[in-house]
Amino acid sequence: MADHVIEQPSECATRATPTVITPERASWDTFVLAHPDGHLLQSSGWGALKERFGWKPHLRAVRVGSVIRAGALVLEKQRFGLGALYIPRGPLFSGDPRIDALLLDDLMRLGRRRHAVFVRLEPNVAEDDPRAPALHQFLIAHALQPMAPIQPRSTIHLDLTPEPQRLLAGMSKGHRADIKRAAREGVMVREGDSSADVDAFYAIMQETSARARFAIHARAYYASVLDLFGDAVRLWLAERNGATVATAMTAAWGATAIYLYSGSTTEGLQCGAQHAIQWNAIQWARARGAARYDFWGIPDALGQAAATADPAARARLEAEAEHDPLYGVYRFKKGFGGRTIRYMPAYDYVRIPLLYALWQRRIA
Repeated sequence: MADHVIEQPSECATRATPTVITPERASWDTFVLAHPDGHLLQSSGWGALKERFGWKPHLRAVRVGSVIRAGALVLEKQRFGLGALYIPRGPLFSGDPRIDALLLDDLMRLGRRRHAVFVRLEPNVAEDDPRAPALHQFLIAHALQPMAPIQPRSTIHLDLTPEPQRLLAGMSKGHRADIKRAAREGVMVREGDSSADVDAFYAIMQETSARARFAIHARAYYASVLDLFGDAVRLWLAERNGATVATAMTAAWGATAIYLYSGSTTEGLQCGAQHAIQWNAIQWARARGAARYDFWGIPDALGQAAATADPAARARLEAEAEHDPLYGVYRFKKGFGGRTIRYMPAYDYVRIPLLYALWQRRIA
């Protein structure tokens, strides 16, 4: 019988013996959607996406009775008979030390079977979450060491529960003006769904990459995101005078919407087109039932600054952030409102220390 998930396990289920399983994709995604730390990057779809581009996904879960209580999507990178295991925005723990230890032991055994140089976890838990200190101690006690994560450690979350007019009021004056200016200058935002729209999206991503000097994926990668996630992802195009001047891709997975990718032409930057796209994306995410909008990545110094009570240290970190290449991106994202979030670090279980430094670079 296929495993399944219910919100409240029965007393009988909680007394059952925990069992490690490879869950079916549908039941895994149901678990991820219901878990308070569930994330798009722990979905089976994300594993399928990465599988198309050189990774091998593994789904591992601890089931008690018929209920999945904890688990992880694990991504494996292999080369020359060795590998590394990476768990983006996971694992998803239960809070029960017995169950969580069983999951960790299984992940380390998987690392041994796959000849992994190391296993990297990136818990989707904020640094100021009340659970964070105990989780940190739990991972340290199981021989994992804190490391800088691959995914952004600091970000901005916008609360989507207020009405749209209140969301507008919570933005900076400049952002409200840019949204109005885009409309005044004839910018029209629409949802894309055709191959031609992906071509237009990718052309602008290439232009933005060349101008801002950041790396992008291949066109096939973005097309695969749309193919695998279907209605959970939106491609946005802002057009002016018959030309596409800005574009973005956003996702809504469970309670969280995510700003994944975007780009703008010089004209798009000048007419507020990306502001108009984000305002449309925020309203779309809210209509889908998302409770928060994750703007996905700001300078980590700003995350550290938000977490410190020392005014001198905060000022130093904020000054440091102004030299970060992402500082302009931060100002754009912060203008929509929201609060700064800093996640816990990554945690590595190192199996082959002599090769560890080399293999860290292979999964970044």
